[in-house]
Amino acid sequence: NTGSWDITQTLTSPSHILLTMALAMKLGLAPLHFWLPEVIQGSTMTTAFIITTWQKIAPMSLILLTMNNLSTSVFLLMGLLSSLVGGWGGLNQTQTRKIMAYSSIAHLGWMATISSIMTNILIMNLLIYLIMTTSVFFSLIISKSKTIQDTTSTWTLSPTLTIIMMLSLLSLGGLPPLTGFIPKWLIMEE
Repeated sequence: NTGSWDITQTLTSPSHILLTMALAMKLGLAPLHFWLPEVIQGSTMTTAFIITTWQKIAPMSLILLTMNNLSTSVFLLMGLLSSLVGGWGGLNQTQTRKIMAYSSIAHLGWMATISSIMTNILIMNLLIYLIMTTSVFFSLIISKSKTIQDTTSTWTLSPTLTIIMMLSLLSLGGLPPLTGFIPKWLIMEE
């Protein structure tokens, strides 16, 4: 339709809309997020870890490449909706994988919001998210915690692991003065 194979040279509105929706679905942004919590819940911890971290790098790099062609207002709306859905969806969960899925939706909402404004904050936010999520998943894998109830017994296994897991979860939630608060603070400033 566009006469070009170059993804950065799309000129028609339908191609922009299709690219935006495809990337949003791959990332799990609301309102195209419905697959993510169920798929992650049905996966092993290692697979859930890969889905929430490694699988986000390619779509985010495509967003960085094509941000000039994508709709800013659509990304702002999807980012706001994802942050709300991710926050509210994770409140009543007891399964650690579902909590991490809703955390992924919320974090990617923050990243979608800043993607059209400051790409350097987007890259920093993505790197911090990947590091924190890796820390939480490795803690959950080591402790074999599938539910919040299971995490209460990790203190007897390893007090250090329990402290690391607690700090990682609080940081992932964006609690100041921990690392996860910095990207959210910078995004709100912009």
